Amino acid sequence: MTAVIVAIVILIIALLIYAATKPKTFRMERSTTIEAPPDKVFSLIDNFHNWTQWSPWENVDPNLQRSYDGPDNGKGAIYAYEGNSKVGAGRMEIVESNPSSKVLATLDFIKPMQAHNFAEFTLRPSGSGTNVTWAMYGPMPYMHRLMTTFLSMDKMIGKDFERGLANLKAAAETETSGA
Repeated sequence: MTAVIVAIVILIIALLIYAATKPKTFRMERSTTIEAPPDKVFSLIDNFHNWTQWSPWENVDPNLQRSYDGPDNGKGAIYAYEGNSKVGAGRMEIVESNPSSKVLATLDFIKPMQAHNFAEFTLRPSGSGTNVTWAMYGPMPYMHRLMTTFLSMDKMIGKDFERGLANLKAAAETETSGA
C-alpha cells in the first residue's frame, strides 16, 4: 500500500516539475485567404461593432451583454462582454491600428478564469484578395501550464478561430459582391 502511495506522490511531483518546464508564453494562430480587398476586411476587424457579423462567440449566448467605449474604430476602441458560462466575461481594447494591414488588441479575460493576452490580426494582399492571420498570444502562468499538460489550447480554441475566419470571409466576400 505504501509503495502505491509513494508511486502516486512521485508521479504528481514529476507532473508538477514537467509543467514548470513548459514555455512561459504561448502563441496560437490561424490564417485564411479572403477574396476581398484588405480595406474591406480591415473595416470588419477594426470596429468592434462589426464583430457581431463574424466573431465565433457572438451567437453562443443569445443574452450576451455587450458594451462599447471610446472611438467606434481604431486605437482606443473598447469592447466589453459578459455572457453565460461558455462565453464568460472580458474586455478588449485596440492598442494598434494600421489601416488595411494590422489590428492589435489587448484581450483581458475575467471569467471563467483570468488571463491577459493579445489578439492580433495581420492582413496582407494576396492576388485579388487578402491573407488574414488571427493570432492570440501572451503569458502562460504556472497554473495554465499545468492545465495545458492535459488540455491543448490549440485544440480548445483553434476551431473557434477557424470558424471566426470562415465567418469573416463570408461577411467580407458577401459585402464585396454586393457592392
